[in-house]
Amino acid sequence: MLPNPKFELINVPSKSGEEIQYLFQGNLAEEIPKEEFEGKRETTALIRNGKQRLLFTGLGKKEKLNSFIVREATGVAIRQLLSIGAEEITLNLLGLEDHLASAVEGVLLASYLFDDFKPEDRKRQTNLKSVRLRVSNAKSEELQAALLRGKIFGESINQVRHLGNLPPNEVYPARMAEESIKLAMKWKLRCHIWDEKQLRKEGFGGILAVGKGSKCPPRFIELDYQGGKKNQKPIVVIGKAVTFDTGGISIKPAGGMEEMKYDKMGGCAVLGIMQVVARLKLPLNIIGLIPSAENMPSANAYRPSDLVKAYDGKVIEVLNTDAEGRVILADAIAYARIHLKPEWIVDFATLTGAMIVALGTRRAGVFSNQDSLRDLFCLAGHQSGDLVWPMPVGDEYDEQIRSEIACVKNTGGRDAGSCTAASFLKTFAEETPWIHVDIAGTATTAKALPCIEKGATGFGVHLTIAALESWIKK
Repeated sequence: MLPNPKFELINVPSKSGEEIQYLFQGNLAEEIPKEEFEGKRETTALIRNGKQRLLFTGLGKKEKLNSFIVREATGVAIRQLLSIGAEEITLNLLGLEDHLASAVEGVLLASYLFDDFKPEDRKRQTNLKSVRLRVSNAKSEELQAALLRGKIFGESINQVRHLGNLPPNEVYPARMAEESIKLAMKWKLRCHIWDEKQLRKEGFGGILAVGKGSKCPPRFIELDYQGGKKNQKPIVVIGKAVTFDTGGISIKPAGGMEEMKYDKMGGCAVLGIMQVVARLKLPLNIIGLIPSAENMPSANAYRPSDLVKAYDGKVIEVLNTDAEGRVILADAIAYARIHLKPEWIVDFATLTGAMIVALGTRRAGVFSNQDSLRDLFCLAGHQSGDLVWPMPVGDEYDEQIRSEIACVKNTGGRDAGSCTAASFLKTFAEETPWIHVDIAGTATTAKALPCIEKGATGFGVHLTIAALESWIKK
């Protein structure tokens, strides 16, 4: 369920906290013994006074406070209040006005539930109707803008999460195209969709190869936002959208295969990024590309040892049909390089299990052929809370994916699996500045986080917008 509460800024002249003391007519230090609540992060203390309920949420040490912590703390509070049936909530943000956008986003992220397919009597209804935000100088343009920014991020990321959580019988390549068209119409983007006939005519061999084993044919999606000057080179954002990945002929084990509905999260992230870009009206030209296919085993499926010609004519030797994401991304990256001539390219993909082994589930790996671009995204990760870690690229990895009978192999073996996958993609970027973000570990969460319930996370939206805004400042 996508939440849509009414937000209202309430002006409170004082920042002393005296208004809270007045509400409860007592000494808060006596109400909450230190041994019960010390204000540590992700901790809470609930006080009742008749029908009134006051929830304190820990922010940790003051010197370490940032917007990411406020977002999480708000999420913790909202989830607890919703669990006890709260419908109207007031957040006291006096002294935290600089973090208003993060608090608003935290409300929206924490109140999203994926309950669409449950019986009515088992749905976890949140019923969140309104949120009042107690701040000083509520009528200021800065706070009004911060409220809107928080809503933009919260709503956009929730839509990414919701599309990601939907099963493969609900979301397949044609549905990804439909969602893209809806987004384009709502936010005035240009949209072009390649169906299987157009893909064949124009030589998108990678997308066709991966998708031909499925009864749900592949699609290639382009979304175009023009916020910069006409002669300004675009920045291209690419997202892998394999709507379900069985592994194809190189079929995956049955255990955990249901999680492969999340192999579309790179493409879902691109939809979220394009929505935020359009709603924030960033002064850049941004193009989103989403290659989408379903990887299935059948009499028509591509096979190990097949030779596949990518969009730019490079031939891929297929050794493992489960290394399919890089094959469809090859077409998208080559198309961007040849036709769009971008300032730089960033791609998002749930690409390798090796990335989870290396970094776990809270950081994504970033690979780039340009140090300044890598540094831009590392800084953006620190600023946004979408944490990343720089990973190596080099000749030794290029050597692992070099084919004896074609240009490249689609796998370099077990060793350095994430690095060789990145080297494969780099082959199609050539000299164009490019960065690859492997979100295999961060695109979903197996347990609830402070703002996020189990399932899709929407990782990558904050990261990219932070990088783009830093790029604008440069």
